Order: sequence, then structure tokens, then C-alpha cells
Amino acid sequence: MSLASVLSIATGGLANINRRLNVVSNNVANANTPDYSAETSNQVSVVAGSIGMGVRSEPATRAVNLAMQQAAFQQDSIVSGLATTTTALKAIDSVLGTPGQGNDLPTLLGAAQSAFSALMGDPSSGPPRLAVVNAAGTLTGGINAMAAAYSQQRQAAQTGILNAVTSANASLAQIGTLSNHIIAARGAGMSTADLENQRDAAVHALGAVLSVKALNQPNGDMIITAASGSDLATRAVSGPLSTGGVTIGPGTTYPTGIPGVLLNGIDITSQLGSGKLGANIALRDRTLPTFQAELDEFSFQLSSRFSAQGLNLFTFPDGTIPAGGGAPAQASYVGYATAIGVNPAVVADPSLVRDGTQAIVGSPTGASAFTPNPAGGPAGFNGLISRILTFAFGAEAQTNVAQAASATAGLGPNGDLIAPYTAPATIGANATALVSAQSAVSAAADGRLNIEQTVQTALTSSLAAASGVNIDQELAQMIQLQNAYGANARIISTVQSMFTQLLQTIP
Repeated sequence: MSLASVLSIATGGLANINRRLNVVSNNVANANTPDYSAETSNQVSVVAGSIGMGVRSEPATRAVNLAMQQAAFQQDSIVSGLATTTTALKAIDSVLGTPGQGNDLPTLLGAAQSAFSALMGDPSSGPPRLAVVNAAGTLTGGINAMAAAYSQQRQAAQTGILNAVTSANASLAQIGTLSNHIIAARGAGMSTADLENQRDAAVHALGAVLSVKALNQPNGDMIITAASGSDLATRAVSGPLSTGGVTIGPGTTYPTGIPGVLLNGIDITSQLGSGKLGANIALRDRTLPTFQAELDEFSFQLSSRFSAQGLNLFTFPDGTIPAGGGAPAQASYVGYATAIGVNPAVVADPSLVRDGTQAIVGSPTGASAFTPNPAGGPAGFNGLISRILTFAFGAEAQTNVAQAASATAGLGPNGDLIAPYTAPATIGANATALVSAQSAVSAAADGRLNIEQTVQTALTSSLAAASGVNIDQELAQMIQLQNAYGANARIISTVQSMFTQLLQTIP
């Protein structure tokens, strides 16, 4: 073998080592980059006839456990959805209040009951009557705050759906663009490892929005499908997903008043159960409307049970109360919790909490007859107060006649919502059941999030071990390459010295 051949082999070896060092340094630099899979560059011997002519580096590739990667992406979608849910429900928790701190619904109701008890002991005095009105106002203010929180979080969920659709379309477009580059690079015999890592990151971002499956194709392309099996186009001009914005009120429902999420013009809202998109849909259409319906029912029962005893204390702003008896059950009072307040007539004349606002004819299935205290009547009149404490707050409308049960099924604007508790007998038990049920939904979501995050961590660690960067291995390879670099450099130096000596021998 000639000196020129030896020099060529050594020079080629240095170039090969440089390329492999670039791969190693890229791996080390991205060791903590999410969705980065370690790249490798294999070297192949170059032979001319039977004579070795050195080595060459093949394009960098990745060794990815695709099944484990898909499982990790699916788990990320689950965690993302649960995180979205718990964030919304924690905002609800903050207005539900803390039992014993004076700001929760049962405590506010208890304060109103206590104010009536104090009035019973001194019905002729003005301050106790005013205290009843103030306690009633604090109670309705708490109800209004809860209802407002439900509406705010439903609107936030709707905004989240719009943002999720925009994000999903952007990720799909990025996947399509990267796939085009990968197909072209493979056709030219170039490495696509970096492009594939970027595409994996785009798939990961898409998976946080909705559950998807990524199918790698032999030519380097990638097909994306939703969990339902529907294809998600990655090269659509305007994106395959679409929806519309809307201002949501207590009576606004999907699909009559809220636009669905469309895939190529077809409504797939009911198929979206994971990721941020699915979580926001569930919050907007089921969880929060159920909370609202439960509070509307509590508010209706509060108003109607007081009114049945002769005191319209809790009313609409115009002093009226919902009629009830509609179809579905809450047809006449959907969203009532947002409007309930203290009767303006009672605010103007607090003595009405002692005297009553209207006469009651009486019914064998409802409250007994009642006649309000007439103008100039006894200052110590306590007949109404006794009825309120015994029956409005009690389990009976009159002695031996049970209160009409609160509705727990057929709730909401469409009558398709169900409260997850048995109808309580008293208004106080109703308040406790409502708060407990809504707190339990939040606690369950938070508990499941913790479990799924543990699974996510385990999958991420397993994927990193199988496909991620091992710093120890990379550093060991770097040392080997440095040694090889030194050996090739010495060969080049020796050959150069030999060429110099040869030239010096020529006269």
C-alpha cells in the first residue's frame, strides 16, 4: 500500500471521527431535551477489491422503542386532560368555601337559621329583624358567587376548546412540514434523525390536546389518527379541526347553543374524551352544568320552602319566585342561582321577616294555612318565625306532611343531568350534600391525576432508558473517538515525515 493510500485512509478516518463526535456532542447537548431520542452514526469499512481503504460514516439514525413511545404519548394525553380538569375544579373549590370558616354554603345557611332563632326571642326589636335580612343577603351573595364561578369556568373551558383546536391544527401542520423534509432527506440519502426528533416533539404537543396515534411509514411519512380511528390530515391548508366561539350562559347547551368540534366538517365532539380538548368539553357540557343544576335546585327549594310558609324572602330581583313544575323539572329556574337575592320588599321593610309577605291557604299535601300579622298587629308576633324554623328549615311542610323532595334527576336545561346524591329531606342537608358532592368530584380528579402522573413518570423513565441519551455511554464513546483521533493524527504525522525524508533524498 502506498504512502498516499495510507494518508487518504487516515484523513478519511479523521473526517469520520469528526462526524461521529458531532453526533455525540449533539446527544450530550440534548440529553435533557423532551422527546429527544439518542442518535447513532455507524461506520462502514470501505474496501477496494480486497484492499481496505478506511471507513465511512452512515447517516445518523435513532433507535426508538415505538410501542413504548406511543404508550408515553397516550399517558401524557391522560395527564394533560386531568391537569386541565383539576385546575378548573380548584377554582370551584375556592368558592365552595371551607367548612367551619364561615364561608361555605351550609355555614351561611346556618347563620340565617341562627338569625331567625335570635329573632324568635325578640320579635319586636328592629336589630334582630335587620340581622335576618343581612344574613339572608350574605347567603344569597354566596350562592351568586358559586353560580358565577361555574359560569366563568364554563366560559374558560370554551376558550380552552378554541385554543386547543388552534394548537392541534398548528401541530398537525408542523408534523406535515417535517414529514415532507424527512421524505426528501431520505431520498437524498441524508440523515433524518434531527427532523424525526422534532416531529416527535410536535406529536407530543398534539397528544397533550387530544389522544392520537402516530403511524410511521416506510418512506418517512407519518399518519396521525384520533383515538376514534379518524385520520387527522397533516397537510390541510386551514387545518382539519374547526369550531366556533360563543358566550355561555347557564341555559346554553351543546349542541343547540354551543358549536361542536368538527373534523373535516363532521361533528366529533362526543368522540373527544382525553387531552385538554376532551377535558374542557366534559367541563363545559357535563361537570359544570351539573354543578349549576344542583345549585339551582337548592336555590329553588330555599325560595319555595320559605314562600310556602308565608315569607317570600329569597326571590328574583323583582320579588317573584320560580313557578316550578315545568318539563324538564328545572325549566322555569335554570340559572336561578345567578339571580337569587333578598326580596326588595323585605329589604325595604325588615319587619316582614316577622309579619310575613303573603297569606297561605293551606294544603293537605303542603304547608298549613297562614295569615300575616296585620299592620298594627302584635309586636311580639312569632307565628311566622316559628313556621320558618320548624318547617322551612325542617323536613316537613307541616306536621306529618313531608316536604316535596328536591329533584336530583332530570336536571338542567335539557333534563339530562343527575346529581350524585339522594334527595335530602331538609334544606340544610341539601346544602351539605351539594358541597360534599362537588368537593368529591374535585378530590377524585386530583387523586386520579396523582396516580396517572406516577404512571407517566415511570413510562417517561422507561422510554428515556430505552431511547434517550445515556451520558456515561456518550462520554465513553467520546474518549474512544478521541483516542482514535490521536492515532489517526499520528499516522498522518508519520506519513508526512516519511514524505519529507523521501523528498530530501531526491537530488
